[in-house]
Amino acid sequence: MKLKEEASKEISGSRQIYTVSQLNRQARLLLEARFSAVWVEGEISNFKKHSSGHIYLTLKDEDAQISAAFFSQYQRSLKFELKDGLKVLAFCRVSVYEARGQYQLYIERLEPQGVGSLQLAFEQLKERLEKEGLFLEERKRPIPRFPKTVGVITSPTGAAIHDILNIVNRRFGGTHILLYPVKVQGEGAADEIAAALEAMNRQAEAEVLIVGRGGGSLEDLWPFNEEAVARAVFGSRIPVISAVGHETDWTICDFVADLRAPTPSAAAELVVSSRFELERQISGLGERIRRAMVGQWETLETKLEAFRSSHAFRQPRYLLEQFTGQADEWGRRMESRLTGFIASRNQAFQGVTGRLNALNPLAILERGYSVSFNEKGEILKNSRELSPGETIRTRLHQGSLISKITVITG
Repeated sequence: MKLKEEASKEISGSRQIYTVSQLNRQARLLLEARFSAVWVEGEISNFKKHSSGHIYLTLKDEDAQISAAFFSQYQRSLKFELKDGLKVLAFCRVSVYEARGQYQLYIERLEPQGVGSLQLAFEQLKERLEKEGLFLEERKRPIPRFPKTVGVITSPTGAAIHDILNIVNRRFGGTHILLYPVKVQGEGAADEIAAALEAMNRQAEAEVLIVGRGGGSLEDLWPFNEEAVARAVFGSRIPVISAVGHETDWTICDFVADLRAPTPSAAAELVVSSRFELERQISGLGERIRRAMVGQWETLETKLEAFRSSHAFRQPRYLLEQFTGQADEWGRRMESRLTGFIASRNQAFQGVTGRLNALNPLAILERGYSVSFNEKGEILKNSRELSPGETIRTRLHQGSLISKITVITG
């Protein structure tokens, strides 16, 4: 009996008692130490996004479920939209919400299960914008055939702008190219492209816009799959050609634009018709007119010969001679009009060609002139727009210069 009482006292003296808060804290520390970085797969349910930007959801499988929190600071890399029923992989830590003693996951990264996040984001945005009518063919506008000014939204240092300039100068040198320099990949590129589209519409100088870049990976081309760019293209009052350099895959920008070109070079060829093609068309029209005149002449000669051979006109020779003189006069008039018409068309074409060449900015640079741009890529027209210490870029006929302003005069 005595031994039992002593054992009871010993147990009572070694008993450790926790408060609820202490127990929850110890449970949290144990879980965080054991599961500080784990991948958990499951299906999203009870999805809710708080006004603060934090997301709360439940991850479940066939037999169990667990609550999870996805705080806003970890959502920056999230490209796709979350919704109930989506199967995901969650990189998270396991912890306890001490205030309620609730065991839950704290998510730091989410990936869709079975498909890449960028591809899923592309499909989700494409489906949503298509339902809104942004891809409808009936809203797409025709591209002007002979635009005087073409706006180009792309990187000023990429191959795209050089390809466009080479094509335009070769096919129709009188076309003016208005470049709006932007980033075409990386963080902030989509916002720059969207802002450029809006700025070009405010300026209203260009008759058609080419927006694009050279080829690259899906990640490189991603700015052209962002909603900001799609909305800006849709809202443009100026027709837009999407020229993202990839032959087979399409971007969201391609679907929304009025015309899709597989490369920037192809866009340049679509937007300006060939000068030689125009000359060939004018020459063809002149030849058709000449053949028509010759045909009328031969018809009149046939009729005149029939009149001359008829019995009624054999006797009164003076009538025949009168008709012959009139026919000769008609022939001379037709020949004179044909010659004058062809000469006037050739003169008009030469005049148009001369004016277009006079407007060619590259031709001006060939004569020793240059054009300077400020740090924002805007053309400088007045020295009062600059301050000492600023840098400017000067475009010459061959290459460019970067200069730093030290003294301003005038």
